[in-house]
Amino acid sequence: MKKIGFIGAYDKTDMVVYVGKILTTLKQKVLIVDSTLNQKAKYIVPVINPTTTYITEYEEMDVAVGFSDMEEIKRYLGLPQGKALEYDYVLIDVDNIKHFNSFELQFAEKNYFVTSFDMFSLKKGLEVLIELQETVSLTKVIFAKDILKEDDDYLNFLARDFKVIWNEYRVYFPMDMADFSAIAENQRLAKVKFRKLSIAYKEGLAYLTSDMYKDVSEAEVRKAIKIIEKGA
Repeated sequence: MKKIGFIGAYDKTDMVVYVGKILTTLKQKVLIVDSTLNQKAKYIVPVINPTTTYITEYEEMDVAVGFSDMEEIKRYLGLPQGKALEYDYVLIDVDNIKHFNSFELQFAEKNYFVTSFDMFSLKKGLEVLIELQETVSLTKVIFAKDILKEDDDYLNFLARDFKVIWNEYRVYFPMDMADFSAIAENQRLAKVKFRKLSIAYKEGLAYLTSDMYKDVSEAEVRKAIKIIEKGA
């Protein structure tokens, strides 16, 4: 089981769901855990009887809401003590240091810091990292129409005293209004569709998935995206 962390205050739930959909198309068993304070997954992932904590199936993925750590999820699923979760990937969306620690993301296979360059996303997102006790390697996932060196330098400046090692490469999502419209439509339909997403957004999803799933080629990831498009 590979545990992947998506860290920050920026709204990243839809992106995580889309990555999960690509992974399931590649025959991976996926659990998405929304451990953010707002719990957006509760509102965009359909569920018949939502409770304080629950796991629901959505687009061949499982989505968990309201859990504080992996042991709570195991108990919910009725797994005996010491039994591992039977997922290939667990994608964990966090926006606070408490859940970063309780899900032990310092030991994750990969961690991504997701942000745009507005001050709320930058400063609120970085609050998650202020109290890190161990040095963590992070890859930046940046949502911005225009990527300026000054913006990236400012992010590095704000995090200069944190226990963070930034990976040299970054993942960019140059969002435009077409993507916002497509994502909103998908939410209303309670479906994961890729057809109306921009080429740039799909490229970001492809790169991100390829980065975390090293056992397949980028060509196979792009083929999976094509399959999703044809099925939607």
